[in-house]
Amino acid sequence: MHPTRELDDLIHQRVRLGILAVLQEVERADFATLADLLGLTAGNLSRNLTVLEEHGYVVIQKTFEGRRPRTWVQATSSGEAALDQEVRALRSLLDRLEGHGATGDAGRRRPDGGALPATS
Repeated sequence: MHPTRELDDLIHQRVRLGILAVLQEVERADFATLADLLGLTAGNLSRNLTVLEEHGYVVIQKTFEGRRPRTWVQATSSGEAALDQEVRALRSLLDRLEGHGATGDAGRRRPDGGALPATS
């Protein structure tokens, strides 16, 4: 089986992968910090957080600090596990590619497993 089959389309999308990666580094992050770190508009971040929340990968908590509203985001254990699986799949893919990249065309194979003809 090719390692790309292990990639999760839900997690692999750049914004959602970024959200979960940031949340892996910190216990929780506020909405504004996530938007700033990832270079996202509020609408784009909100839409992607909704997807992650619907799949149980993050929890969103709205609080007030004084009169100022604040939205906190935290990864769930399911979200952490999904990110861990995505990282394992990416490592597997990189290991496979590095094995071929070090040898150039000589190490490449056709999809059916046969050797590619030599190039000059």
